[in-house]
Amino acid sequence: MKKALILFFSVLILFLFGIQCTFIEKNLTSKFKKDTYILDLSGIQNRGFIRAAVDNNSTGYYIYRGRRMGYEYELLRDLAKRLNVQLHLVLVSDIERAFDYLQEGKVDLIAMNLEKSKERSAKASFSLPLGKMNTVLVGNEASGKISAWEELGSDTVYVREGTVYKAQLCMLKDSLRLDYTVIPTFDHEESLIDKVAEGKIKWTVADQNIAQANATYYNSLDISWKIQQEGDVSWVVRQNSPKLLSALDNWLVEKQKRFIPDVYAKYFLNPKNSYFRSNSPFSSLAGNQISVYDDLIKNGAEQLGWDWRLLASLVYKESRFDTVATSYAGAKGLLQLMPVTLERFGVENPNDPQESLMGGVRYLRYLDKFWIERVPDTSERLKFILASYNIGHGHVEDAWKLTMKYGENTQTWSDVSRFLELKSDPDYYTDPIVRSGFAKGHLAVNYVKDVMSVFDSYKALVQP
Repeated sequence: MKKALILFFSVLILFLFGIQCTFIEKNLTSKFKKDTYILDLSGIQNRGFIRAAVDNNSTGYYIYRGRRMGYEYELLRDLAKRLNVQLHLVLVSDIERAFDYLQEGKVDLIAMNLEKSKERSAKASFSLPLGKMNTVLVGNEASGKISAWEELGSDTVYVREGTVYKAQLCMLKDSLRLDYTVIPTFDHEESLIDKVAEGKIKWTVADQNIAQANATYYNSLDISWKIQQEGDVSWVVRQNSPKLLSALDNWLVEKQKRFIPDVYAKYFLNPKNSYFRSNSPFSSLAGNQISVYDDLIKNGAEQLGWDWRLLASLVYKESRFDTVATSYAGAKGLLQLMPVTLERFGVENPNDPQESLMGGVRYLRYLDKFWIERVPDTSERLKFILASYNIGHGHVEDAWKLTMKYGENTQTWSDVSRFLELKSDPDYYTDPIVRSGFAKGHLAVNYVKDVMSVFDSYKALVQP
């Protein structure tokens, strides 16, 4: 009897804490996974930003003289504006991983030139075509031009993992009974093209546009042999995002008339510009410099305890690294200080880059000291400092007081920024605790977003 009771309770415990927990965990996990990527267009707009997977190459997305550039980048920026959301870019070099990110909800859109296939269509929904693309074999003068596939003999062709190139080459190999070998690698097309140009490998494959852009500075490349004639290329979204897909397709229909062809011409039909962008030390593709003032910016950032790329982002936002820039309101120099601020922080010549920058650094240190007790967390305090730099710390302090009055968290920028935006509402800016009055607070909130967005790009593309 005792053994029977023990057996009974053992089974009961297993059922309650084993099977039930497994069942609950399974259902909660599946619900969590579903909820993490269920967002369609309305959810993305409510969130306030769209996340797009992009490639970091000489045509897609990179930094040039501090400015974010690239074919996909410019198209995405316009799309985000149409959808009335911020743009968050996620650099993904592995195409298969990009599809994983899409399914996991880490991105909402893959902005790469993707050819439609049965396997890919099972994972995602393809947009209308952005254009057509040829696939070409890339060799160099030492390899010699080929006029027939048989001339490859038993050579090896290296292709980027996750692309359609392997399937294209294998289909040709099987149908023509050829002897060449196809080896997939996680190297990017441009890295493989570099290896071809340097003689480290003999052959690779790339989209014709990428090959043409690289051929502008590798004169020895031969890209004349086409693997496949023109095929449609598209962007993709999740299958559970039909409204986003519809909005994307509508945008494409409108922009195909002029905007997309103009951006295409800028990046693919101007080889001189492509050469300079891809070889300049101020390009994230060839060097690791943001501007000619990097050393000054690094010195200033060290005094602030900032990542130098954050200070560079602020300088870019303020002056685009132009030492003689003057705003309509009279702000001058790299960090666009107003005359009263220039005088207060000891700047006699605002056009002198070192004087101007260090004056701005002293002002930023003052703002840091102003906020440090109210907002001890460094990452949160940075946003208060940036907003204060833009609109004045008096207006941000008013928002901080309103946040306290209404019982919200005064130490988080997300809460305080909502009240800063409300400073254009008379119900709030006439409150007795508000000392600085009316303000277009939404402009300062957007300013912080812009600076942090540039900073995110610099962190992704420029080494610390």
